[in-house]
Amino acid sequence: MPTNTNTPSGLKRFLPPIDSPGYYILLAAVAIFILGPLGGISAAYMNFSLGFFVGGQVLAGILGSAVTYGYGPEGKHGANYMQSMAASVAMMSGMAVLIQAMEWLGLPEPPAWQLVLYFTCIGMFGVGVGMLYTPILVDRMQLVYPSGFAVANILRALTDKKLLKQSIGKLGGGTLGGFVGGVAAMKLSAVEALGISTSTIGAGMVVGARIAVPALLVGLIGYSLTPWLRTIGWLGPNDPFRKIGFILALGTILGAAIVDLSLIGYEAVRRFREKKHEIVPPAEDWKRVNTFRLVLWVVTWGVALAFVASSILQQPLLFVTTAIALVFIFLIVNGIATGISDNNPISSAFVVAVFLMTFIGLKDPGVGLMCASILVISSGIGVDMQQDRSTGWRLGTNRVIQFRYQVIGVVMGSILAVVLAKVFMNAYPVLKVDSFSNPNVPGAQQWQSAMTYKFVGALKGLTDPKPYIMKALAIGIGIGFLTEVLRKWIKGRAAYREFVRSAKFGSTADFLLDAIVLPSPYASSFGGFVNLLTSCWFALGGVITSVMESLSKRSAASQAQPAEGEVPADMSTASLVGGGLIAGDSLAALAVGIYGLLRAML
Repeated sequence: MPTNTNTPSGLKRFLPPIDSPGYYILLAAVAIFILGPLGGISAAYMNFSLGFFVGGQVLAGILGSAVTYGYGPEGKHGANYMQSMAASVAMMSGMAVLIQAMEWLGLPEPPAWQLVLYFTCIGMFGVGVGMLYTPILVDRMQLVYPSGFAVANILRALTDKKLLKQSIGKLGGGTLGGFVGGVAAMKLSAVEALGISTSTIGAGMVVGARIAVPALLVGLIGYSLTPWLRTIGWLGPNDPFRKIGFILALGTILGAAIVDLSLIGYEAVRRFREKKHEIVPPAEDWKRVNTFRLVLWVVTWGVALAFVASSILQQPLLFVTTAIALVFIFLIVNGIATGISDNNPISSAFVVAVFLMTFIGLKDPGVGLMCASILVISSGIGVDMQQDRSTGWRLGTNRVIQFRYQVIGVVMGSILAVVLAKVFMNAYPVLKVDSFSNPNVPGAQQWQSAMTYKFVGALKGLTDPKPYIMKALAIGIGIGFLTEVLRKWIKGRAAYREFVRSAKFGSTADFLLDAIVLPSPYASSFGGFVNLLTSCWFALGGVITSVMESLSKRSAASQAQPAEGEVPADMSTASLVGGGLIAGDSLAALAVGIYGLLRAML
């Protein structure tokens, strides 16, 4: 990659040259020993306290840019390498809740070295499978990946003096608002009751109303159907819609993915037949990946994972291999969901995997936890891989180097997952109490551990299997399949495209089709994974973006090639402010997590 000697400051003389061994060592040291642990503490704290966490990419992107600022615009690649590694550390650290689930279930905890080895094998396998799907999800479908989009904007803005001047007010204002809102949501009961999430609003601003409004629509439909679902026994007397809604939502994604993957496969075969005698131009250097080595990586780590799980941890090989096979399905389904809505339903992957394994004889909750963990970790780290590639795609960052940094982060994150689980549960003994069976235990209100709650609930359901779960999944698949077929048919017709282009209300009609009448299952599914208030905030962010765009009299001109020093078109005000909100929420979680941990330990 070309280097840029025109840097915005004299800091470069104190830094190792780009592409030198010292350069890569500097990036790795900062990411593995500073950025990664900071993101790891943030992720573990949010998972223990809330049950979800803001991805480490945004936080690491901001902090990493400070290290590479002296390199000028080319520093964005180094910052991207660091955030890739740090995000891996953070994601793996968040898996400390799996160890918490063992405590809740009263299971004997394996030795620490075995857990680290097991988590490492899963992570290495997951990043490989995630990389395999990059050409489909990132290059071909060009999904948004809101956090990845935000990171790309942050890295470009904070490492380029000209862009920094143009964008610092919008990005900084969004970050400040996200930080204040994030702290308030975690510390003020009145704000917490509103269910506000600045990162959710930010994600909505990045994706826009066409994606965000359908989530609210599904949330409202689910809310209206809740009384009926309770009468037929699909929900308990006090259960919210999402307790069954996430199964329906996951089904709609699967149904839509069946359509899209079939079309992609058909077109791939057609293109191969048409162009098999043509000379294929080599891929750009930054995008080039050795496919043979990547497949070998996946196979090698898949075998290693099966060996460690069955021979060292003594898990039945049948369920281990079943979980490994399911990774190939969920990594594309969850990847699409994240690419559309910034929501990675890893806990849903866990729950569905448990229910699917019960059909082949799973009875032991301990086996279910260990084997379904393969889905949770792989879905998390593999989708992180795809999101990082989306950032790299926007920046032109070398994929092979980015991959190497990410896999190093997997090892550090596996160690931190075990360490942070011990630290947090020793600092806060209430985390060891099974809140699923003891919902009113004193002190548990601060630690919702919603992800652990889902894990334990699904595993305890092994003793009382619910056949309506698979019925709901089948209904969801049918809805998603039919919706995606109709959308493809309508939008593929020349008459409809001409209507949208030339009719007076054509664009409005197209918006209504996407947002209300026949929304994409990938977008609408978000409303089944979260509560109604979260869907409201997500939709609010999308509506804000649409209003901002409609009020901009020069929106068409902003799509033109930017002049030197101007902010590029994809660094719009909405995307910068939205990315700032996501970043601020990450910083808030980090600050609150470190403060609470130090206070408990001291």
